Amino acid sequence: MVKGPKIPMAKPFQTFALVGRDTDMRVADSMRTLAGHLVKRGGQVLVDQASTVNFGSTPVTRADPQGFADRADLLIAIGGDGTMLHASRLAVGRKVPLLGVNRGRLGFLTDVSPEDMLERLDDVLAGKYTEDRRSLLEARLNRGGRIAGALTALNDVVVQKWETGRMLDIETWIDGQFVNTHGADGLVVASATGSTAYALSCGGPIVQHRLGAVVLVPISPHTLSDRPIVVSADARIELRLKERVDTRAQVLCDGAVLGELDIGDRLEISASQHHVTLIHPPGYEYFRLLRSKLHWGRGGYDGSAGTTPPAER
Repeated sequence: MVKGPKIPMAKPFQTFALVGRDTDMRVADSMRTLAGHLVKRGGQVLVDQASTVNFGSTPVTRADPQGFADRADLLIAIGGDGTMLHASRLAVGRKVPLLGVNRGRLGFLTDVSPEDMLERLDDVLAGKYTEDRRSLLEARLNRGGRIAGALTALNDVVVQKWETGRMLDIETWIDGQFVNTHGADGLVVASATGSTAYALSCGGPIVQHRLGAVVLVPISPHTLSDRPIVVSADARIELRLKERVDTRAQVLCDGAVLGELDIGDRLEISASQHHVTLIHPPGYEYFRLLRSKLHWGRGGYDGSAGTTPPAER
């Protein structure tokens, strides 16, 4: 057992699920540190039953990750944004919130650094945090009038060419109205949250995460006039493939495969009835995060109190 006095923590956080790719030694080290700290605080810690991490004398409960959201009060994702997306899929349809510890590269969703994760975690356990409700997209693969598959996505739904070097012709319909036929390597349909992910690398705009909007961004379009479109989050989006030699397309939702999009299929995308809630410790600011991750600005201004933005000096 981990020795030391138990320090009461604020409800409702009593049981914690640690989610991460623990074959990465940095992730495994953070998991051991977090588990020991949480047990010392009197918490119960759940980890993947397939995990090979040695937690030593720290008691942890090994379980199926698919049941984490039903047993835990807080999911803690340790890794990059991909880990956070995986954790969000575990939380869909449940009320359990997510906290992200960044052990990846960019980390727009995992905003807690490993250097101060224990201090930030203590803030959260003491009730010092803000809740950030994020909308989800729902993608349904309609084949012959029947739903062949459905998935939700926090970031994006992507149609991309698959096992072919030829580009795709993708018809886009919004609220029943024809918009355009995109000749491209694919199309990204991103939520406001996902606007800083794949959509951004394809030339899409940054959309503030609280804005009710969806971005449609072609991937390597054949014509320069084929630009990103921003539509209402309530829009009903439908994508269809036009027949072309060697056309093969695949649909991904936050990197998870929904299925192959065939000629005659309809990919229907709309706002999901579900959402996920992210937990942010004190000091979180959306635009400060953008400045940090995208290396914006000059003069090293970081928004701290007592300093002045370069434009105001």
